[in-house]
Amino acid sequence: MRVLRRTLGTLLLLASVASCATARGDDAKPRAPRPAAPAGFGQLLPAPATVRASGSGHALGPGTVIRTGRTGNAEVRRVGELLAEQLRGPTGLPLPVVDAPAGGGIELRLDPSAPDLGDEGYRLESGPRAVTLTARTPAGLFHAGQTLRQLLPAAGGAGTVPGGTVTDAPRFAHRGAMLDIARHFFTAEQVKRYVDQLAQYKVNTLHLHLTDDQGWRIAIDSWPRLAEYGGGSEVGGGPGGHWTKDEYRDLVRYAADRYVEVVPEIDMPGHVNAALASYAELNCDGKAPPRYTGTKVGFSSLCTGSERTYDFVEDVLAEVAALTPGRYLHIGGDEASATAPADYAAFMDRAQQAVARHGKTVVAWHQLAEARPAPGAVLQYWGHDRTGAAEKARVAAAAKAGHPVILSPADRLYLDMKYDAATKPGLSWAGYVPVRRACEWDPGAYLAGLPAEAVLGVEAPLWTETVATREELEYMAFPRVLCLAELGWSQEPPDWAEYGPRLAAQAPRMEAQGIGYHRAADVPWQAGDAARR
Repeated sequence: MRVLRRTLGTLLLLASVASCATARGDDAKPRAPRPAAPAGFGQLLPAPATVRASGSGHALGPGTVIRTGRTGNAEVRRVGELLAEQLRGPTGLPLPVVDAPAGGGIELRLDPSAPDLGDEGYRLESGPRAVTLTARTPAGLFHAGQTLRQLLPAAGGAGTVPGGTVTDAPRFAHRGAMLDIARHFFTAEQVKRYVDQLAQYKVNTLHLHLTDDQGWRIAIDSWPRLAEYGGGSEVGGGPGGHWTKDEYRDLVRYAADRYVEVVPEIDMPGHVNAALASYAELNCDGKAPPRYTGTKVGFSSLCTGSERTYDFVEDVLAEVAALTPGRYLHIGGDEASATAPADYAAFMDRAQQAVARHGKTVVAWHQLAEARPAPGAVLQYWGHDRTGAAEKARVAAAAKAGHPVILSPADRLYLDMKYDAATKPGLSWAGYVPVRRACEWDPGAYLAGLPAEAVLGVEAPLWTETVATREELEYMAFPRVLCLAELGWSQEPPDWAEYGPRLAAQAPRMEAQGIGYHRAADVPWQAGDAARR
């Protein structure tokens, strides 16, 4: 039991890449180490599917331009402008963006017929004349640009892109990070910074936990006291806060520009004290409880027998769906100890129907498997090694019945778990999660009985009972969220002997970006790296 919990995508495997190595758990047979990457490409994270070194590289200089072709594709132009913005600071170069075809410099090519690249894959070719980024979609071009960033000096200077070809596509469709802004409030601007940090490592989903017992963080016009009153608290008695609809829309657009899809979560039927405190009519006894600033779970429940409750559910989900262009609405559903099992199942039936009416796909925590998941509903598994066999079996059975699963095992990917006993923020109910433990496992073989093809992807939640500042957020996330990026994208799960040095090579990049990461003892940091906390 945790104290702080926290379209089936097909695996995008390159046709030229051999089948994934035998799935490996802690007790699996050792597999052959990943071949060393060619010189100049060995620091890339996530590891690309294939790399072939060849000849001389491409030196960037004052005359380098970014070419987006003559197609007039506004999105390709926008990708080029964003790449220029990302490269100008470190390189010190002007990097103008021009709508022109091949002619040297950095060339972006959209080729819908490019084989083997899928919806997010790309090919990066570097030679003396140019660096050419090719993809079937603008998302693929964006990911190619993030790889290019890693091939240039992190701390400044124009540099030379090594000569060769990178051909790449992700293993899993869903590569997510979840941020809880309900326990402690974070501003939209703070979250934008996290989006930038995630997107550069090809994380493509931001799951926002917007409501809980301690606070309601999104304005709802039809129920205004949810944010105005329910948003005015947080763990420890702080002032809380909430986002306006315009702030939320702006964040969603900002993330989409970086090919990060926002998945909003309205937790129900438990974790609802902020809503119950805001509206007495949502309580079975008609009495509003006080706002809550502690950290206990499982004590609150919507009044599942009241039709007014379903007016509330319909109104809230309608407004959130209208604000969110993405595919999914997350309706929580875990730790509903204050709701009787039969009432829980009946409530989740109606909540899922409301999601469908607004054209979205349901995502819920894996406890939905104890009720009646709607067709196509996605389950998010947050169990751990000590989770009971029956609970795991229900998830596997739901997957076999057609429900995709997102893996967020608490003792692997919960970023709020302490690294070790000396970690100041964080919790340890799922055990300590040192960096190596977060990295060294195979999502395709993690849960007994779960078909590999049912794994939609992986997601790293960051719950905030003990995380109140941007500095604490980054310290708990980095470098473990880079393990999430590797697990979600790379064709094989990490082998520590090969992966550890690649992770360590990200230190200069994190330092250049002002990310206060945890200098974990299990990572082979290079001598001379700046000392961290």
